[in-house]
Amino acid sequence: MKALFRAAVPVACLCLSGLLFGQGGQGRSSASLLVLSKQAHSLNVVDASSLKVVAKVPVGNDPHEVIASDDGSTAFVSNYGFGAYNTLTVVDLRTDKPLRTVDLGPLRGPHGLAFAQGKVWFTSEVAKAVARYDPATNKVDWILGTGQNRIHMIYVSRDAQRIVATNVISGTVSIIDKAPVRTPGPASGSRGMSSDWNQTVVRVGNGSEGFDVSPDEKEIWVANAKDGTISIINFQEKKVVQTVAANLPGANRLKFTPDGKHVLVSSGPILAVLDASTRKVIKRIPIGHGSGGVLVQPDGTRAFVACAPDNYVAVIDLKSLTVTGHIQVGAGPDGMAWAVRR
Repeated sequence: MKALFRAAVPVACLCLSGLLFGQGGQGRSSASLLVLSKQAHSLNVVDASSLKVVAKVPVGNDPHEVIASDDGSTAFVSNYGFGAYNTLTVVDLRTDKPLRTVDLGPLRGPHGLAFAQGKVWFTSEVAKAVARYDPATNKVDWILGTGQNRIHMIYVSRDAQRIVATNVISGTVSIIDKAPVRTPGPASGSRGMSSDWNQTVVRVGNGSEGFDVSPDEKEIWVANAKDGTISIINFQEKKVVQTVAANLPGANRLKFTPDGKHVLVSSGPILAVLDASTRKVIKRIPIGHGSGGVLVQPDGTRAFVACAPDNYVAVIDLKSLTVTGHIQVGAGPDGMAWAVRR
């Protein structure tokens, strides 16, 4: 599959004005939980030790997902609006101030985000594409069309050689691999090597949205919101090997714990915990009136679940599998990320 767009494209850099709600990254731990508030149009910076909101940064209309750079200095937010918006907001996490708004042009409805090899990878629902933004040059330097409807969440391997994305309306998963190809050489007839991207489309369940890749990178687990099921894909073979009747209607997000032993799925008013080896639900934890984003702390001790109707993030102790607290973050919390300043 040929990339639709290979040349670097400049993107507009718009000045962000308005009130900055939080000030400075002084006097807090190096690790932060980042939580978006959709209705408040803000990014909450939560100190990882105290679990207190230490800053609120304006990030534009309808922020849905957030990701941090590897060094924890910068956050990137997708302004989604179900296709009404076409921007990324860049935030300096050292000063808790917005740096720029990136105009993505026709790449409307940016949603899922990943950070790999120093670049931001994102989905565009309207363009039915995955694309890549380079913060160093402030350019979108790569776009690949997938032809799938409502491409939503994204995973990119650390070496940026493999991409996974869920397609909600199509009920599919796109597995996209970078592979070497031979290219014609000069008139002498010699041939060289380059690379291109190959997409495999895997049919899963209806409403495929939240997903995660297992820590050993052998499986992809996909939550099918309309069916209440979970599809398990063999990553190497690129095919569904099991469909788990988990009874999780409206399943939104799915995350593995770092040890690969448990899988967490947000489903309405509960967080379901599955045993990854037996594929069974071992606990359903009541967390509020609705759930969205799920994030697992890198050391595997806690999980965080965004409960939009309750305007808080539920804190889950992963040893006892109980709710141990709530973080008040404002109206409509959803996308979350972990940032460690280095």
